[in-house]
Amino acid sequence: MSDPVKPSIALFAVPETSPSVLYGLYDVLLSVGAVYSDMTTGEPEESLLDVKIVAGDDTSFRCFGNVLVEPHAGIDAVEKADVVFVCDMYNPIHMPPHGRYRREIDWLKRMHAAGSTLASVCSGSLLLAETGLLDGVECTSHWAYRNLFREHYPKIRFREDSILCVAGENARIVTAGGVTAWQDLALYVIARLCGVQQAIRTAKIHLLSSHTDGQLPFAAMTRRPRKDDAVINECQAWIAQNYACANPVAAMTERSGLKPRTFARRFRAATGHLPMDYVHALRIEEAKQLIETETTGIDDVGLSVGYDDPTFFRRLFKRKAGLTPAAYRRKFTGIPRAGKQFAAPSVESHGPRPAPEAA
Repeated sequence: MSDPVKPSIALFAVPETSPSVLYGLYDVLLSVGAVYSDMTTGEPEESLLDVKIVAGDDTSFRCFGNVLVEPHAGIDAVEKADVVFVCDMYNPIHMPPHGRYRREIDWLKRMHAAGSTLASVCSGSLLLAETGLLDGVECTSHWAYRNLFREHYPKIRFREDSILCVAGENARIVTAGGVTAWQDLALYVIARLCGVQQAIRTAKIHLLSSHTDGQLPFAAMTRRPRKDDAVINECQAWIAQNYACANPVAAMTERSGLKPRTFARRFRAATGHLPMDYVHALRIEEAKQLIETETTGIDDVGLSVGYDDPTFFRRLFKRKAGLTPAAYRRKFTGIPRAGKQFAAPSVESHGPRPAPEAA
């Protein structure tokens, strides 16, 4: 009696791929079914998954950080896989990969047409976006790519709050958020191919935990000044230092010398935001920094960034950050405390707080 065929996994990587994603996935997926028994009974069993690293060809190359990658196969030799993982690939947040990876994109289309589930990590979803397979469905990626998706892939419903998005016919497209979301993606695929119990056992062995709060608590504002509109660029620079002022939109409009409707139109064209939405985002970003690093009361934080109404501030904060201010403080204040346990003594600086970035 022949052995059952294992589900097959292809981990697609390029020189721009992070080794932590590629080898983290490889290590965890290859351990399914084998390591748990070894760690609990001392008797290892066979891996339940057939995992291969795939690249444009089978030639060795160096990925991000000059780490060696030796593919098991090139894409031309791979015609079938149950799941194809598109690992992350560093890409500037303002530049879509148009015209790049043409062979790889055609291969992904063929694999999907042949029945493969396509799964991406972080910026790997940009390659799936280039295939057109994400048009009309929800997807996620690292939150820093939200504006790029909205500008260059308007047919895709981008979810900056999600860690995983499952979409497409028969749920055969799965996209994951930032780099460490590969862990959530791996557990999802393991549960799908090998059962929930194997996913739980794998999580126990590798101490993996899901990002239950989504991406919003980790998201920060991103800003690329628009040099083609000097007036709006100057207003952005001014509001970054004066976000807590009363009537901020009226103040910016007056500084611009434009009529209110003209100012609002040009501001949105340059930033992607309505002026007041932009101010809210700036204020919440500063509030995050205060909550992360200081013990100031929540209501006082809201007041310091421009909100007289504590209830409004708390509601807005939760909508923007995905957590209440108190929950956000609990999530992040442990990080600097842990660092201080091992940090060398230093002279404390009382310099001015840097201005928050804007989206």
